[in-house]
Amino acid sequence: MQFTNNPKYKENIILKLTFEFAVSIVKYSEVLDKARKFSIANQILRSGTSIGANVKESQ
Repeated sequence: MQFTNNPKYKENIILKLTFEFAVSIVKYSEVLDKARKFSIANQILRSGTSIGANVKESQ
């Protein structure tokens, strides 16, 4: 998955890294869902993707 084309975000390494981390968390939670580990998958998904939202809000 590719980050946004906005040049403002391309220069911000923290936003880029948190976006890439969130994408990997989403993929991992899908694996856990397939293994029927629903509660841990939901918690990992929520906590892993909130990092990017918190960083974006603080910018």
